[in-house]
Amino acid sequence: MSFSFDTKNELCKLPVQKLCCARAEAYGILLYCNTFHSTEIRIITENPNFAARLPRLFLKAFGLHFDRQPVPEQEGKQVFGITDPGKLEHIINILGYDLRQNLVLHINFGLLEESCCRASFLRGAFFAGGSSTDPLKRYHLELTTSHLQVSRELEVLLRECGYPPKALSRNGSFITYFKQSDQIEDFLTMIGAPVAAMKIMSAKLEKDLRNSVNRRLNCDSANLDKAVLAAQEQIEAIHRLEKAGTLENLPQKLQQTAALRVACPELTLSELAEEFIPPVTKSCLNHRLRKLVELARNTEEGIQEKENQI
Repeated sequence: MSFSFDTKNELCKLPVQKLCCARAEAYGILLYCNTFHSTEIRIITENPNFAARLPRLFLKAFGLHFDRQPVPEQEGKQVFGITDPGKLEHIINILGYDLRQNLVLHINFGLLEESCCRASFLRGAFFAGGSSTDPLKRYHLELTTSHLQVSRELEVLLRECGYPPKALSRNGSFITYFKQSDQIEDFLTMIGAPVAAMKIMSAKLEKDLRNSVNRRLNCDSANLDKAVLAAQEQIEAIHRLEKAGTLENLPQKLQQTAALRVACPELTLSELAEEFIPPVTKSCLNHRLRKLVELARNTEEGIQEKENQI
């Protein structure tokens, strides 16, 4: 099942109790469903739980039954319809529209004065026109309607609720969407899907942890590469000092450092410092090795200068 499907299943578990909230939820469904105008209402869904909720919701909200309903246990697309003029007029009047004028749909904010009704309205919009991407892949939640004015006013409503969305048009539809994980979490919590919101939080934590581990591994790998190159440079310098006969004349501490570095080329500075008896500090060891590299460079330059003079 998809994340959207599971989220809508969670929302379907919410009871249909208060009349005002039932009307607000049905209102959101109508503005975001397949067809809503003065001659027909048509709602199509493939979610059996939402299909089971719709008749109860419309009976509570408007006191009427659908003219067309899917047969029990029907799978796939399920179609609900109302074409009876009396029922349509009843619904349109309750929602505050006037059939004597052209039915240009917009959001009647008078029906959404209470916070519970706004949440119910947005839940209905998500039921009919909403989708949300699997948060393990990316963060994206959108609400799609065919009514431009509804889309514009929904953006105003969401901003008033504290969730500023973005908007676009696509193939004749108008889309309001979120791409920030915290906004999607808050939206889902508000409309009654806290479990889905928690899944987004968990996915975000998992992504952050994975990214942190990857950064650390990349950093460790880069540090290891640097340590290997440094060890190679140090060992080559020691060999040059040996070849020039200079190493045996160096102080005992530098000779000891050279011997341990050649014997343990795979060790990091910290690990190599522990091999000394008694152990030395990493800073002390680094200073000695840099001194060996510098002496080797000076010795090689001295040899080249003599050869040039000859």
